[in-house]
Amino acid sequence: MVKTDFSREEFQARRAKATQAIGPEAAALVRGSPKNRGHDVFRQNNDFYYLCGVEVPHAYLYLDGKNQTTTLFLPHQSAERRESEGEILSAENTDLVRELTGIDRVLGIEFLAQFLEGVQVLYTPARQAEGPAMSWDTLQRAQQEVTADPWDGRPDRTRYFIATLRVRCPMAKILDLSPVLDELRLIKSDQEISLLRRAGHLSALGVIEAMRSTKPGVFEYQIDATMRYHYLANGARDAGYRAIIAGGANAWYGHYSANDCPLQDGDLVLVDCAPDYHYYTSDIGRMWPVNGTYSPVQRELYGFMVEYHKVLLRLIRPGVTGAQIQREAAAQMAEVVEGTRFSKEIYEAAARRALEFPYHMSHCVGMAVHDVGHYRGKPLRPGMVFALDPQMRVPEEKLYVRVEDTVVVTEEGVENLTIDAPLELEEVEVLMRESGLLDRFPAQGW
Repeated sequence: MVKTDFSREEFQARRAKATQAIGPEAAALVRGSPKNRGHDVFRQNNDFYYLCGVEVPHAYLYLDGKNQTTTLFLPHQSAERRESEGEILSAENTDLVRELTGIDRVLGIEFLAQFLEGVQVLYTPARQAEGPAMSWDTLQRAQQEVTADPWDGRPDRTRYFIATLRVRCPMAKILDLSPVLDELRLIKSDQEISLLRRAGHLSALGVIEAMRSTKPGVFEYQIDATMRYHYLANGARDAGYRAIIAGGANAWYGHYSANDCPLQDGDLVLVDCAPDYHYYTSDIGRMWPVNGTYSPVQRELYGFMVEYHKVLLRLIRPGVTGAQIQREAAAQMAEVVEGTRFSKEIYEAAARRALEFPYHMSHCVGMAVHDVGHYRGKPLRPGMVFALDPQMRVPEEKLYVRVEDTVVVTEEGVENLTIDAPLELEEVEVLMRESGLLDRFPAQGW
């Protein structure tokens, strides 16, 4: 109903910042997620949870800029449902809701219309709400495909809601609350970083188990299963996004997700997965040899990217932009390129191109793997969390190589939140000689 990962005071501070941002002449309305149509456990959308922590479907949060107050509107729970499902937060237990959340007022959902009657300026999020295993950009692309389908074309739930508000509140100017929430979510609090640190540790446990369980003939989805075991056994809801388990040539497709092929002796496997732990996730990427030993070429290319990754890690600090850090790292790695005898000219060319690629410091990470908020072009600030994701492509041989960690900018520099996952090639090879889950519980691929 309400998780206790955050204090009432932290939720109150978040709502106060949002209310101050919209100003005294406006109000804001944030809608919670609907009840699941299937049998999965309900998970609140990220924006709603961020502001109040309430895990109840069909809830609405109203922020009054003039009075600096918050009202939560909840559906009713019938006696029959209470008997069959247990008690949830509802319009029947408003005192308990106020005690748990610190929200000023709690009412039944039928009172919401009265609050909207006189509103002149109303903010509401215009981007789609992130649910389980969702990010704003993937939601956007999915909606573009729906719109392009001549036999579908229906609006997403957010657009439908905004259209409904325009009909029911014809005198109100409807504005987008998303930029306000994006800026708030960009800088993580100490407690958020604590949850992200835990999510990063579970990500690393999954990678370690995946390395131990990798053998020729094992299916990609079986590696995924070994990682998810550790997530679920340690308190996560499940994976925070669909895993990338890409053996051999499948790694060329950076967001490969079929995960249905057997791993082949002599190939590398690219693994990228993380948990949804108390509404926070992580992002990690490692590549290792299916047979347990990096070949000379694999060591040459992946080893180069690991060294580049380590240089970037040493240089990340507050007060400078990501572009400046990448220029500094490229200058240091240029000396490595000059001092390396590559086995092929195309490999040297790929290494040089990798140093010129501008987005190795990648997307934000937080409540979603591709989290909201934008840090590029701005000086880095403590509390910013993002994926460090250097990568190399050799198009002549369709080779794709990358290594990824989730990091948080600190006052002193940077903390690697996924540091527990082996990075050094020799350490990986030693780990792969240990037995894994699939050795103890062998499974048959279909």
